Amino acid sequence: MPSPYRAIFATPGTKGFTAAGLIGRMPLSMVGIGVLTMITELGGSYALAGGITATIALSAAAVGPQVSRMVDQYGQRRVLRPATLVAAGAVTGLLLSAANEWPRWTLFVFAVVAGCVPSVGSMVRARWTALFRDTPQLHTAYSFESILDELCFIVGPPLAATLSASWFPEAGPVVALVCLLTGVWWLTALTATEPAPHPRHPQSDRSSALRSPGLQVLVATFAATGAIFGSVDVATLAFAEEHGNKSLGGVFLAIWAFGSCLAGIVFGLLHFKGKAEPRWMLGISAMAVSMIPLLLAGNLPFLAVALFVSGLAIAPTMITTMALIEAHVPHAKLTEGMTWISTGLAVGIALGSSVAGWVVDAAGARTGYVVSLSAGVTAAAVAFAGFRRLTRPAQGEEPGTDGDGDSRAERVRRDGEDAGHVA
Repeated sequence: MPSPYRAIFATPGTKGFTAAGLIGRMPLSMVGIGVLTMITELGGSYALAGGITATIALSAAAVGPQVSRMVDQYGQRRVLRPATLVAAGAVTGLLLSAANEWPRWTLFVFAVVAGCVPSVGSMVRARWTALFRDTPQLHTAYSFESILDELCFIVGPPLAATLSASWFPEAGPVVALVCLLTGVWWLTALTATEPAPHPRHPQSDRSSALRSPGLQVLVATFAATGAIFGSVDVATLAFAEEHGNKSLGGVFLAIWAFGSCLAGIVFGLLHFKGKAEPRWMLGISAMAVSMIPLLLAGNLPFLAVALFVSGLAIAPTMITTMALIEAHVPHAKLTEGMTWISTGLAVGIALGSSVAGWVVDAAGARTGYVVSLSAGVTAAAVAFAGFRRLTRPAQGEEPGTDGDGDSRAERVRRDGEDAGHVA
């Protein structure tokens, strides 16, 4: 591991919550593909499968920020465990209703309740921020988190698709559920690195983090970006099926994530000067342009190359986005702010997968990538329209103190120096 990445793990506790977070966020990449494969393997259409995954995503978009807001107020352990149990029960009901051919409306009822699944990635990023706020290590930590996100999307989609297609239809979502329970329970057991909660007082600001103009731009842009992800998922699975090997769809999505992972590794080693906003605009624009080659794919090898190149723009854009959130959202609302980005992505994934499902059923798999290109153009347009808002960071943010007058970042640096002297 390059030295900047090794350095962030010198702080005690970071390895544990990183490993727990990696397991806990695996469902992010597995549930959508697992449900899509499960429904189609059981005889359902892509439109039905896309509708169910869209319902889960929209529910997560509505409930997720509220769960994270409670986390900011009460702490991760007190909130995440009950929320995870509710989500696990709903996913179990979804699997039972699909396996036993219960009425279709029951699928959607369980999908709505399953949306209370917590945003594990936001919880882990909040721990990194509490440790390294206002230090160069935070950029490296955010980069490493994006690498892990992409690692999940390298492993998760082919694993979920292969399990559901070759073992039994419900296998992919079942494994995702086990990962969620294991990761959340492990993460919440690591209380030493848990960010301090911010209890509400009569004089506290009770408004949502979404009131920040900059965060509004980021969320709106990532709603369109999510439509890229959702439509590419559906179109790629359908493209692989049309060419005779449905299970390869998950492999191709892993290639897409692999391109993003490589870009994230390199991006994390760089230290940029100047403002982050222009880099963010460049990343959003690159994601839009990278959708064009997908429309030209006439065979599986060409599609694999096009997906890899497209993935190169994803992780750097996500890393820059997290840095912008930290600049635009008060510290007491940071977890909620990060989850709003996940919410925007969830809404976009819901719309993208649903529209792409209808388009694929009506006009074929490759036409589904038209939805992806349209979403990319929309994301770039929203980003350009709201760029000025991003140049006005949120004001009045409380400093990142640990309660005794010292910043958490200063305490971490001192602890690291002391540890080095001891060693």
